[in-house]
Amino acid sequence: MIMRIIVLGLVLLAGAAQALEIQSWQTKEGTRVMFVQAPQLPMVSLSVLFDAGSARDGEQPGKARLLNELLLEGAGDRDADALAHTLESRGIEISTRVSRDIAWIDMRSLSDKAILTVAMDTLADVIAKPRLDEAAITRVKERTLAELRLSRQSAEDVADQMLMQALYGEHPYAHDPLGDEKSLTLLDQAQLRSFHAQYYSAANAVIALVGNVDRAQAELLVERLVQSLPNGEKAAALPKPERPNPGVKRKTFPASQTHINIGMLGISRNDPDYFPLLVGNHILGGSGLTSIMGEEVRNKRGLSYGISSYFSPLWVQGPWILSAQTKNDQAKSTRQLMVALYRDFIDEGPTLKQLEAAKKHLVGGFPLKLSSNKKILQQIALVGFYDQPLDWLDAWSGKVEQVTASQIRRSFRRRMPVKNLVSVMVGGKGK
Repeated sequence: MIMRIIVLGLVLLAGAAQALEIQSWQTKEGTRVMFVQAPQLPMVSLSVLFDAGSARDGEQPGKARLLNELLLEGAGDRDADALAHTLESRGIEISTRVSRDIAWIDMRSLSDKAILTVAMDTLADVIAKPRLDEAAITRVKERTLAELRLSRQSAEDVADQMLMQALYGEHPYAHDPLGDEKSLTLLDQAQLRSFHAQYYSAANAVIALVGNVDRAQAELLVERLVQSLPNGEKAAALPKPERPNPGVKRKTFPASQTHINIGMLGISRNDPDYFPLLVGNHILGGSGLTSIMGEEVRNKRGLSYGISSYFSPLWVQGPWILSAQTKNDQAKSTRQLMVALYRDFIDEGPTLKQLEAAKKHLVGGFPLKLSSNKKILQQIALVGFYDQPLDWLDAWSGKVEQVTASQIRRSFRRRMPVKNLVSVMVGGKGK
């Protein structure tokens, strides 16, 4: 039995390495659909994405996440317990999550017609008919407030939020998706219903579907969901963030280590410099201990147990973040070294050896991003949400292979100059 599972996994992985056959269409209500037929397993995985992440909170931080959490606290005629029983008794999984751009609702079910029918009917109720009972609102608020209190006891979480605030200022990306105590306390049922009515609509949705159904069946499943929603309108485009003031911000925190975050505005999902910056970042800090930062800061000098850098591309410029943790009395010198290494990289760019190693690692690892239905669903959902070309995933490896050292140098010098760096240091007092 174990050997059969291993062989099946290898077959699926090999299939993922080949061209992914994505079918896409738009419903008359304006919902974009992404579909991959996957008959290898008797399962259907589906995601509904709304442009209703925390960037849509407005003057009430935490509203998008609170609503998203409440979707599974009762829907239609079922309260939270009845809803949970309906799902668990049939092995159906529905979960929710929120990022700064996206409100996700994920569903996984057997493709058996009787079970899938219940799954889709229940999912339709969850996204279109949340009960938003007062008791549930109070319960989820208390849970969220506990998460907030816990995050404020973490130097890492404090450093992350400080950097986002420093980078984005008054932009909608600046605040914590969890919200804050004042806003959460004041949010009420009417405000949550208004948010749901505005953003949880067909025109503001993308549906991604992977599983053991054909195109005709997929269209019927999608239509069932879309018909449960109001037509609505697509959310307005987010404003471009203004360039933040560079500098260093420090916060004393009761911790034996200092968390260092260095960042600046990075790239959007459809940025023309996406691939040169992606490959360059992998060389600089994105590959962990084998990166320039990992080798110089951790391996050679032992200043940090871990150091990494990454881009988080969003609708508009998401952050680029270089982070490390070090002893309090080494914090200042570690940050200075990180900035110096970054300056050297900007000035000199990668060597050809570093470039080829990065390409090999990125291209070689890419099939793992498509090695399961769940991972395929995640990838095609993002392609659909951010309105990327249908061949984005098929073309990805080729785009990486085409990146040159001169493109990396040019992109980093033009887009990511040292003068734009914003630094945040959170930890105990050190030298």
